[in-house]
Amino acid sequence: MKSRYGISSALARTTMTIGLAAALSASLQGCFLAIAGAAGGTALVATDRRTVGSQTEDREIQVKALSDISNKLPQSSHINVAVFNQRVLLTGEVPDDASKQRAGDIARGITNVDSVVNELAVQPASSFSSRANDSYLEGRVKAELISYKDISANDFKVVSERGTVYLMGLVTRQEGSTAADATSKVMGVQQVVKVYQYIQPGQQGSGASAVAAVSAPPPAANPAEAPMVGAVPDASVSSRPIDQQAPAPVTSSSPAEPGNGKAL
Repeated sequence: MKSRYGISSALARTTMTIGLAAALSASLQGCFLAIAGAAGGTALVATDRRTVGSQTEDREIQVKALSDISNKLPQSSHINVAVFNQRVLLTGEVPDDASKQRAGDIARGITNVDSVVNELAVQPASSFSSRANDSYLEGRVKAELISYKDISANDFKVVSERGTVYLMGLVTRQEGSTAADATSKVMGVQQVVKVYQYIQPGQQGSGASAVAAVSAPPPAANPAEAPMVGAVPDASVSSRPIDQQAPAPVTSSSPAEPGNGKAL
């Protein structure tokens, strides 16, 4: 009996030791994952030209705008709200001009909104397949921007609506042009609209004081004028791969309307 109890006690102690070791390992692993997650989040924040406070305000503005607009506009409306550096972009479809104006007024009245770009279209709401295609295009554009060394994809917010891609961000004019040109060549993109807030080269700050005045963009270069090296002209041969399309037109958004910074 004593021997049996002695063996049982030894087994119990061994089991307890293994259990404590496993628990400690899980605890340490959890701490590691928490630290890694925090580090990853910090890295993402660090690569964003907006301040942490600005990013927080953008999220709050988006939630408030979506809630207020959905409650005060007709059910037949389909409205998306994107916010970057306190600039609000409204895209989607509304049944009439009054609804478009109302949506803009609601967005401008939200606290901390610096400006509103109203790109709502007066037409029936888009189909489910159209919205699915827009989600696909957003992913394609983001992947394309990542492949460019002269720009950081994290500096851009990509929004697609009915095949039109809107680009937001705190960027230099060169960065903005590079991203717009790259986006225009993505298969399926019908149009590119620049909704940028421009900064000077080397400027990393955010907020209204960091945004340079926006002037008319320079004319886009004609792809046909690009030099061809080692090419033999032949009218019967197309130099454009069959899986590409002609670059989509690039335009600037409608003028941004100032926000009043006061709650409705």
